[in-house]
Amino acid sequence: MNSKLIPFFILTLISGCSGIKITNKAISAPTASEIVPNTQKLTIDEDSTYIPIIDTESENKDKQLLADNMEMLTPDLFIDGVAHPDNQVSSNKKIYFLEGAEELNLENNYFDIPVVYNKQVKKWITYFTTRGRKYFSSYVERAGRYAPMIGNLLEKNDLPRDLIFLAMAESGFNNQAKSIASAVGPWQFMPATGKSYSLNQNWYVDERKDPIKATIAAAQYLGKLYKDFGQWEVATAAYNAGEGKIGRAIKKYKTDDFWELSNGKYLKSETKNYVPKIMALAIIGKNLKRFGFTDLEFRAPLDYEEISVPAMTDLSKLADKLELDYAEVKKLNPEVLRWFTPPNVSEYKLRLPVASAYKYASCCLKEDFRATGFQQYKVKKNTTLPKLSKLLRFKNSYALAHLNSLSPKARLKKGTTLDLPFKKGDKLALRNIYSADQSAKNSNRKKVSYKLHRVKKGESLYSIAKKHKTSVRRIIAYNSSIPNSKKLFPGEKLIIR
Repeated sequence: MNSKLIPFFILTLISGCSGIKITNKAISAPTASEIVPNTQKLTIDEDSTYIPIIDTESENKDKQLLADNMEMLTPDLFIDGVAHPDNQVSSNKKIYFLEGAEELNLENNYFDIPVVYNKQVKKWITYFTTRGRKYFSSYVERAGRYAPMIGNLLEKNDLPRDLIFLAMAESGFNNQAKSIASAVGPWQFMPATGKSYSLNQNWYVDERKDPIKATIAAAQYLGKLYKDFGQWEVATAAYNAGEGKIGRAIKKYKTDDFWELSNGKYLKSETKNYVPKIMALAIIGKNLKRFGFTDLEFRAPLDYEEISVPAMTDLSKLADKLELDYAEVKKLNPEVLRWFTPPNVSEYKLRLPVASAYKYASCCLKEDFRATGFQQYKVKKNTTLPKLSKLLRFKNSYALAHLNSLSPKARLKKGTTLDLPFKKGDKLALRNIYSADQSAKNSNRKKVSYKLHRVKKGESLYSIAKKHKTSVRRIIAYNSSIPNSKKLFPGEKLIIR
């Protein structure tokens, strides 16, 4: 049932067939393993399968080479990028052969992270091939857009490419994903962890949603966790639970074997399920045909150009001028939370669809795209910007300070008029002003209120329920991590509704 370690190789058969090239110079060119075989009609819609066309005379040699090696370039390799070692060249990396899974009749048993087949993994395979099949299909189709880029960046940081499946487990490659505990983005960074890896978070941007910046940060964090724990099963568990929690579990149970750690009651069920879930996703993702995932429409791989724009550039005005879809511009820049670029950054690197940079340079360098039409607020009495910001339900004064070129601690006189970071016409209410510029669909969505309670030493479920005027049964219903013994640990977070 354990993985057998064998030499790892990297596929270097084709270097010139781009088709999924990312134009950002900071990212290396894609490898051949990211190319989908030309077996279907080319479509350019983002929600359709992406098939590169290689048909010019200058590319005949590459075309023949692709044809000669078509067997290796199956859709399964579109996600993982790791081929059979017999077809690769030697490298210092490792590859693992999955043993004990003969009943699955897999075409691909090779992984560059340890993968086992046990009852925990089998449970998740069953789920993603039955009740959760539609979710897995959406994950893998979305992987068409992001997996090539993520795989390249993982390899660039000397990490296993199959860690792609960790991102799949975290968010299904959804940049807008947000957990109930405020983890955000494709790699589900918590606010503090994101900041420690240089992911800016403020009123105007949240770089945890940026698939490229977040992947770079995740690669650094995963590299640190592997260095700390020395094995990927434990490192990935620490990515979910936190290195402190895993470190205490190792000390408590006197073992660093993940499966032994998961037998105890200290780790939450979420963490116990996390590692086998990643393994199940990897097994299915590298054997799509075997599990019947043959009618998939991979999204077009991420491809873009960058331009530099001034602070407060209105993305809607810019999109109109360049005859672009505003939604596509926003999709390429998911970290930009408003309809304009941050006012506190003199120049902002903005991603645009391919062929837009030349058009921008030709027509728009002298154009003024500065955002205007903000709602305004007239100060009713002498106050300070921090007090006014609190009144208007902003988390701090920086949003208004940057927008109005004021000091975060500025004093305001009665009658002073301030711009608010909302468009004229938006309906605002003091109770929801912080999210008032979301779409009407989001603003009308029914919201479920909850709060988090951090368990203190000596507290019990009964005392917590009494404090929050709820019942023990209700707390247990919203916190599946609570063990059967109902024992709580100091520092543990509970959802209270």
